[in-house]
Amino acid sequence: MTVETRLQNPALGIGFILIGILAISINDMLIKLLSGGYPLHQMVFTRSMIGIFFSLILVQLEGGWQILRTKTPGLHILRGVMLVTANLTFFSALAVLSLAEATAIFFIGPLLITLLSIPILGEKVGPLRLGAVVVGFIGVLIMTRPWQSGEAREVSLLIYLLPILAALTYAINQVLTRKLGATTKASVLAAYLQGLFIIVSLGFWAVAGDGRYAEGLENESLIFLLRAWVWPKGQDLYLFFGLGLNSAIIGYTLAQAYRQADAATIAPFEYLGLPLAVFWGWYMWGDLPDMIINAGIALVLGSGIFVFLRERQKKLRDLAHKDTHRRF
Repeated sequence: MTVETRLQNPALGIGFILIGILAISINDMLIKLLSGGYPLHQMVFTRSMIGIFFSLILVQLEGGWQILRTKTPGLHILRGVMLVTANLTFFSALAVLSLAEATAIFFIGPLLITLLSIPILGEKVGPLRLGAVVVGFIGVLIMTRPWQSGEAREVSLLIYLLPILAALTYAINQVLTRKLGATTKASVLAAYLQGLFIIVSLGFWAVAGDGRYAEGLENESLIFLLRAWVWPKGQDLYLFFGLGLNSAIIGYTLAQAYRQADAATIAPFEYLGLPLAVFWGWYMWGDLPDMIINAGIALVLGSGIFVFLRERQKKLRDLAHKDTHRRF
């Protein structure tokens, strides 16, 4: 029995992804809540310092310091770079876009994977899945409204590109998590990730921690990224601690989910993040999507779920075909 086979536990994987998506939605809400007074790299540093503390406790529980050794440091770094990029671009968008809008655009990730699988993996994608991809991108067009210009446009198109880039890099991270997770504990994957977040955020602090690059800027996303560090005040200290604890939960549960089950089983449950984003936007800011945004959300959500169901159906059909050949 291979390592990959032993790790298959779909029910456990689904449980971990549900916990992880709930934690992600709380994390996004807290970052948007704090985005008006603190720089993004300060939040990343704080949550990662707290997160790595809990992650290293889990490392000890899952086998001790020796399990931190790896024969594939390059893949771990690449995975970390992908998720760091996904986080920075998505959170920068949150400074301007509503939670529901940014999250809905982010969920074109599965559609991007479907398209990229044609030239990169040489996979054949049927007309139904290609049609679903087109429908999903129409949903994104409806939300971003590229035909608007001037005073009619409230948000720059460049801001809308941020969650799209986040979706692409997060999707690559998912693939690498599955590959590395076959031989690496979830706590180790989380600890490596937190470590890279700390290094990147300290780099931002060294270069822009005094806020000099934010002076004179009008773009809210850039200001959020480059504003000066400020010591958290009052209850904000507890919110920063919550970010750190949440970071540890996210890193562990997502890594564990993709270790326990394949992406076709796990990924559809990530769409729970979309109604949660709408809920937090309404609960915290009284912010509900208008009819146009709702139409775009529905198209992205429907097409993404359809693509996953078709890929799962194709996989089951292929497995049944292989079993038939084995018998004969």
